[in-house]
Amino acid sequence: MWMWMRRRMSCFVLLPTIAIMRTWIDPIVAGAQVASSFYDTGLLLAVKNHYNHTIDASNSSSEDTLQKAISNFYIIHNLILGLAPLLSAYILARLSDKGNRKITICVPLAGYLISRLFLLFVILWDWPIEIMYGSAALNGLTGWFTAYWSGVMAWASRGSSESKRSLRLIIIELVYGLAGFIGSLASGHIFVHFQITRHNGVVLVSCSLALYLFCLLYSIFVLKPPHVEGIQNVNPIPSDRESKNKVAAPTENSRLLGTYSDGQAASILAINTTLPPKVLIALLFTGAIFYNVAVSGAVDVLPFYVIKEPLSWGPVFIGYGSAAGYLIFITSFLAVYILSGRVKDLVLTCIGIVSFCAGILIMAFVQKTYLYYIARAVMMFSLIPLPTIRSVLSKQVQGSSYGE
Repeated sequence: MWMWMRRRMSCFVLLPTIAIMRTWIDPIVAGAQVASSFYDTGLLLAVKNHYNHTIDASNSSSEDTLQKAISNFYIIHNLILGLAPLLSAYILARLSDKGNRKITICVPLAGYLISRLFLLFVILWDWPIEIMYGSAALNGLTGWFTAYWSGVMAWASRGSSESKRSLRLIIIELVYGLAGFIGSLASGHIFVHFQITRHNGVVLVSCSLALYLFCLLYSIFVLKPPHVEGIQNVNPIPSDRESKNKVAAPTENSRLLGTYSDGQAASILAINTTLPPKVLIALLFTGAIFYNVAVSGAVDVLPFYVIKEPLSWGPVFIGYGSAAGYLIFITSFLAVYILSGRVKDLVLTCIGIVSFCAGILIMAFVQKTYLYYIARAVMMFSLIPLPTIRSVLSKQVQGSSYGE
């Protein structure tokens, strides 16, 4: 009897814990990023193999011809991916604002699953590689990463209090980076060692699709809207007398993980009174966009460089190189965690910018594999600026709409 009662009590204790765990977005972030790492490696190698066969058929063996063909493919592919979701992401965000928070997560995941199925058909049935342009368009029309990541950030922000929001968001990015690191490490080995047909990459792409399917089903049937935290902490509107004698405290620390001193709080309040909120938000967005464009533009060309001479990497080393890129998420997180209570946000941001500029400068002169990893090591803090800007931005935006 006593044992039966203990089991019943343990069940009652576990039920609230399970309910809380069902609101976590982390399993979807991890699964989708591992799937994306598998897909990116599979797509690059499929494109390389396709143009290798094309060049061999034309009796040409120029490395420059191969790199030019791959570069042209990715330019068009990435352009479609960048432009297609502009309207659809906005529509999904508007629908999400009306109450259905899952729509910005479920619809992009469904788009990922359907559009990336095309790569499996290209590998199995030797379809033209240009089919992937249509895949990119379909992926973009369902929101792509633009809608998906904004939905993830809004979901995580909605379920966290203002005091813990920055930590929650950077933990999400840490999960993203760890998943990408693991997926990239495994992708090359899966491509080389696991084959069920004469076509390379079938198992790798199938694993990617299986993970996308898991994430989609999890988001539909398991994921539950989180309890909105922080609303109970909102102070009532002060009277005129109180507003004259008391300055409102900032809604969130400018540090990612630290706290304000009195002088820092006063300086932040002075900045907020000098710049209107809309102007400050516009400046923060502009800075983040410019930096993100610079980083993305530089990093996007690295896969084309490593597959040709002098590096001439195969599938395994391509995976290792991608994994080195995802390590930046981990090192940037550790830097923010350690330095955020000791260093100003401006200094943190400058450290990240200098780290990226120095690393990409070294990368321009890489001739050996070890130099590539040295350049990646120098870039280890290059992701600090974006979460720092996001932390400051979160003071100006409500948690329920943050990330959208």
